[in-house]
Amino acid sequence: MKISQADKSAEKETGRLEAFSDGVFAIAMTLLVLELRVPHLAAGGGAVTGRALAAALAKEWPGYFAFVSSFFTILVMWVHHHNLFRLVRRADARLLFVNGLLLLLVTAVPFPTAVIAEYLLTPAAKVACAVYGGVFVLIAFAFQLVLRSASRPGIVSPDAPEQILRRFRQSYKLGPIFYLISTLAALINSWLSMAIFTALWIFWALNASFE
Repeated sequence: MKISQADKSAEKETGRLEAFSDGVFAIAMTLLVLELRVPHLAAGGGAVTGRALAAALAKEWPGYFAFVSSFFTILVMWVHHHNLFRLVRRADARLLFVNGLLLLLVTAVPFPTAVIAEYLLTPAAKVACAVYGGVFVLIAFAFQLVLRSASRPGIVSPDAPEQILRRFRQSYKLGPIFYLISTLAALINSWLSMAIFTALWIFWALNASFE
């Protein structure tokens, strides 16, 4: 089958969008590791021993927990983004800007992750979890905007199965609701909120296949 020049341009444009998005997701995931702290035993005036180092590393567990939670959340978002753009035929200015908004919020994830790592074991934990959740509420809304922009006639591939698009719509309706619940839960109990956040990325991971 002969491919027109317009189709070649559209394919290249979509490819550049996906490559750029993949790079942003990768950078956001990489930046998370910068929040992991190395204990400085000598600065505390204590003995530099293996037992002291193990104890100091154990005290940093909120940072490890926040890192793992945010890493897998971004990973799952990238998988969903990839699956959605498999159905996209071309990109226009609206889709580019809406996708840019999503990427803006994704790059912000390391900040609330650092807040969680710093304040999860303090009286400020509720506020820290609320800030963390608020970012993901915005990301969930951004995903809805991307889906709406990507599923328009002329943008979505004419071969995209309607049942898969319907599953995307149904799934993404739940995102803002679930993340809002987890954010509000932070005002009651920070551990309940973080448990919901953990359950959510597992849930989205199990529902990441749109075949």
